[in-house]
Amino acid sequence: MQTNDDKNKGNAIKDPDNWTTGNEPMTEAQRSYLHTLAGEAQVQIDENMTKAEASKKIEELQELTGRGKENT
Repeated sequence: MQTNDDKNKGNAIKDPDNWTTGNEPMTEAQRSYLHTLAGEAQVQIDENMTKAEASKKIEELQELTGRGKENT
């Protein structure tokens, strides 16, 4: 019988540093969300981040603002 842990192993989140496309410019979706988070956190963001850098910054700002956390 397959457990939930077994099912989730195939969907593991990869470290942005290991992304094949991590060095490409951030996506417009990332840019938009970063602007939202940065406004809430009252911080400036680098407009020239890569996809990997943007992903890390999003995680950092989510932690700072409390966004993206599940209500448990």
